[in-house]
Amino acid sequence: MQNHIYYFLLLSLIIVTNGLAQQITCSPQDKVAFEDKIIEIDGLLEKDLGQTIVAVGKTFIGTPYVAKTLEIGETETLVVNLHGLDCTTFVENVLAFSLLLKEEKTDFDSFTNKLKTIRYKDGRLDGYASRLHYFSEWIANNEKKGLIQDITAVIGGREITKEINFMSGHRDLYPFLKDDTNFEKIKASENFLNDQAICILPQEEIEANEPMIQSGDIIALTTSIKGLDITHTGIATMEADGRIHLLHASSSGEVKVSELPLVDYLKKISKNTGIMVARVN
Repeated sequence: MQNHIYYFLLLSLIIVTNGLAQQITCSPQDKVAFEDKIIEIDGLLEKDLGQTIVAVGKTFIGTPYVAKTLEIGETETLVVNLHGLDCTTFVENVLAFSLLLKEEKTDFDSFTNKLKTIRYKDGRLDGYASRLHYFSEWIANNEKKGLIQDITAVIGGREITKEINFMSGHRDLYPFLKDDTNFEKIKASENFLNDQAICILPQEEIEANEPMIQSGDIIALTTSIKGLDITHTGIATMEADGRIHLLHASSSGEVKVSELPLVDYLKKISKNTGIMVARVN
């Protein structure tokens, strides 16, 4: 019921940036949450940006997991939701706030511009299909923007090819795909992905290569599920046991640090085949 009330209170803001109208969906509560978060993260900047990312990420611990927070309204807008996060929006918001710290910016416009840059192909919001829905493409496109580096190959990964078509093959799961134009554009994105190899570190080789994973690295879980590249994502964090754990928005309920080290956590996930790893520049 609480979520229904929350979405009822959502409002659309028209922000003019560089002379262009940018539609943003944000509730008054989330605008306040942004301002509170800016105060909360003040002083968390470290020389090692990875440590900054973990520190910022841990300020979200306890935030409820909420699926499909971006599927709002009839047209694609930049959704700002800090009260409920899924695994991808958690990573996106943590990255956006961490980059604001690095750039010494605290204003809402800078935050929304950063979030838009991260979330959309080449940083341009141009309808539903411009969102980076498949996380392997999210990694590749944000590497192209210079924000991150895919280091999977460096830490022992190997290239694979896999047919990606989960969204078009499960059209009924995505309300925006009722629109034929959106559907055709998503199929075009899938065709593009199918022409690209992706690099993964196989599950059985993660433990041997764990020392090369650093706190703040973005971890994406690859899968054997037909038509899908990634099922989950989060942030690597070195904990007191000296092992890499996963800081993530867990579908079991909220943002948390995995109790088990990443290697052991992954062994309990059905159909997981390995990981992709990206490091923030």
